Amino acid sequence: MTQNTEDTSAQRRRWLAVLAHAPRQALAHHAPPVLADHRFEWLRRPEVGLAMVRARIGNAGDRFNLGEATVTRCAARIELGGAVAVGVGYLLGRDVQRAEWVAGLDALLQLPSQQALLLQTVIAPLAEAAAETRRRRELRTAASRVRFYTLQTEAA
Repeated sequence: MTQNTEDTSAQRRRWLAVLAHAPRQALAHHAPPVLADHRFEWLRRPEVGLAMVRARIGNAGDRFNLGEATVTRCAARIELGGAVAVGVGYLLGRDVQRAEWVAGLDALLQLPSQQALLLQTVIAPLAEAAAETRRRRELRTAASRVRFYTLQTEAA
């Protein structure tokens, strides 16, 4: 694999993570205006199913089945200006519309003619909102954090 392919793959993983974790309200604000101007061919219509969630004992030991999670997935194809891209949408939960938005945006983001604009107008605001939400959550939990280093050890 060349360095350029690795960079592209890592960048796609990042934007898919941002899209998959974005709340419905945020995606509803950004996705429909962008996707309305484009026509997609659905390679896989949105479908809801289950995925087995696995974990490791002690984060490094043997694997075990933790349980099942509901997942929605779909795949969309777009042809624009001679370029063809296939986007995927995989989400936890049963939100079919969100999966369609993620797949459509993923397909458009793979097109060089659309990528820079969408990274700036869709992905960056969603990533900033997620970072702000994470920061607020960390501040809320920091107030109740116990700092054990302040405890004195008993002299024997």
